[in-house]
Amino acid sequence: MEEQLLSVGIDMGTSTTQLVLSKLHIQNMASSFSVPRLVITDKEVVYRSDICFTPVLEDNRIDMLKIQSFVQEQYEKAGIRKDEIQTGAVIITGETARKENANEVVLSLSGFAGDFVVATAGPDLESIIAAKGAGAHSYSKEHSTCIANIDIGGGTSNLALFADGELLDTGCLDIGGRLIKVDQSSHEITYIAPKIKQLAEQRGFRLAIGQRVTPDDLQPIIGEMVRLLEESVGLRPPGDFYNTIVTNKGLKLDLAIPCISFSGGVADYIYHESTGDVFEFGDIGILLGRAIASSPLTQQLTVARSAETIRATVVGAGSHTTEISGSTITYTDESFPIKNLPILKLSVVDESGSSEQLAKAITDKLDWFKLNNDLQRVAIAIEGKKNASFQEVQKYAQGLYKGMSELLEREYPLIVIVHHDLAKVLGQTLYALLNYKKDVICIDSVQVDNGDYIDIGKPIAGGKVLPVVIKTLVFH
Repeated sequence: MEEQLLSVGIDMGTSTTQLVLSKLHIQNMASSFSVPRLVITDKEVVYRSDICFTPVLEDNRIDMLKIQSFVQEQYEKAGIRKDEIQTGAVIITGETARKENANEVVLSLSGFAGDFVVATAGPDLESIIAAKGAGAHSYSKEHSTCIANIDIGGGTSNLALFADGELLDTGCLDIGGRLIKVDQSSHEITYIAPKIKQLAEQRGFRLAIGQRVTPDDLQPIIGEMVRLLEESVGLRPPGDFYNTIVTNKGLKLDLAIPCISFSGGVADYIYHESTGDVFEFGDIGILLGRAIASSPLTQQLTVARSAETIRATVVGAGSHTTEISGSTITYTDESFPIKNLPILKLSVVDESGSSEQLAKAITDKLDWFKLNNDLQRVAIAIEGKKNASFQEVQKYAQGLYKGMSELLEREYPLIVIVHHDLAKVLGQTLYALLNYKKDVICIDSVQVDNGDYIDIGKPIAGGKVLPVVIKTLVFH
């Protein structure tokens, strides 16, 4: 039996805010005698909103009322009532996520849909969400290759590297289309970002607020920005300014990157030639896109055309897969239900090494879930081994214990999700390592991926199993 869900994705970025309404076709693939397993069989975008500049008040807080009225206005244009929407996602990214009232805005928007997934994404999580939306994750899997997606917005370029469907690394550079603003009518520079000003001074380029400029005047600084992007994917060795332009970290270039894709607002002008006014948006975004289109980034690498560009972030929160955990599980405290917990899934390579390598992989990847150096609550997911030996269970437990040390400093319970059946022994080993002083939830027989969110309900069947709902961000 097929059902339809109406889903909304609201994306609030540094420069722009938009929403997408989509219809998700859901089918229960389980037999009548087993637990429901709902999967998305089809998805169609039914409405793409106007794109507005993210409204910010004079005190640098998000203008919550304007955001609410924009969303309401778009629902009216789409002919949709908010009570018709069953599910959705709000993703707050870039500088907007760092505004002090970001959480307040999220809570106010959650009334605009039924069961919302909410992600306040720092640069790493933003890179992952945008790359999945652009289709880089699928492309790497289908073509058995390595691909970097660069999501170029107003303030930053977010990088994500995939190989054979596995997420290898993320990075972020302070390069974007609105780092130099130009008045559309007078062509005078109205804003220069501090790092771009520093780069211009270091290279001896004349660039000042109030200066009237032509596209030719801006080519030297834009050329430098493109060269820094080339350095970020290994086409050039890192130059003297590369570490300065990195937002938090660059990609680890352990292997060659043969393919590239682009998303974000600037990507439209990489894939399409613009014939209008290059200062149409009051910035250098169109010129930056053109410069990338004729650079080694597109000439020397295979360009995978993105499924989405400016709308790459999210279509909605889609597949609500109801599952039941295995019956050999560990939980030491009934702190249920747990809602909307993001998943950090380790790769097969991460799991195949020693406990030290496993710990390092967890430590590195936990940075994806940091915003202003504050770590969000997160569940760690591993495949685990079928019929794992005592030594293998010890390796997993030691690696998880060491790698999750920063999470353990917080009040959160330690939450581990295993695909194969070893949650009881692994959970009990972890509990012992924690001197029985920290709550542990370790469940198995559940399959999740990076970008998923999980709800864990109260124990059922006499406390033997936990019901879980896996929510997947849906990309077009």
